[in-house]
Formats: sequence, structure tokens, C-alpha cells
Amino acid sequence: MKTEALSPEDTKDKTHKTTDGKVKKAAKRGRKPSKIDMKAKLERSRQSARECRARKKLRYQYLEEMVANREKTIIARRQELEKLKKWCEEIDAGTIPPQAVQMARQVEAEPEEDDDLLSDDE
Repeated sequence: MKTEALSPEDTKDKTHKTTDGKVKKAAKRGRKPSKIDMKAKLERSRQSARECRARKKLRYQYLEEMVANREKTIIARRQELEKLKKWCEEIDAGTIPPQAVQMARQVEAEPEEDDDLLSDDE
């Protein structure tokens, strides 16, 4: 359906004549008045807020679990570091701890992956 402007005076009231001969009023620009019931709009807003709070709660739980796991890892690493420091002190004193000897044997028995990777490149 094609439209054409009637005349300069008619453009003030935003009417157009169609090819059918009917006069059609042009749509207004901008935001249309809301026909949505305010109660429904408020309920949607409340539901959205509930969902947002639930997502936030899950995000904080996830972060708290991550922090707890990292703290456990830090504690384990510190204990291992203290054990290795004691072994170093014993070795400096001239005695070799039996646990250090056992660990050295385990390391020797393990295949070295780094050497395998280097030999493939050559």
C-alpha cells in the first residue's frame, strides 16, 4: 500500500492518502504507552530480582569452594615444604633420612617424560 503526502498543510497533522483513496494517519514516533498491566510488570520485576539473587548466591558458593580448595592446597604445600626443609637440615648434618632415600628410588624408577619428548624432535 503506497502512501503520498496530501499537501503541505496536511503534513502538519501527519495524514497520508493511500492508493486506495483512504486517508491514513501516520504513526507517532517514540515510546508507545504501555498497555501491560502494572501488577504483571511488578511481578516480573520481583521474579527477575529473585533469579538475580539466586545466581549471586550460587556464584558466591562457587567462589567460597574455590577459596577453600586453594587454602587446603596451600596448607599441603607448606607441610611438604617443611618436610623437605627438615630433610635438607638432616642431610647438611650428615645423615640421610630414610624417606628421602625412598623418594629418590621412586623418582629413579619413573620413566622420564622430558627425555622422550626431546628425542622425538631430533
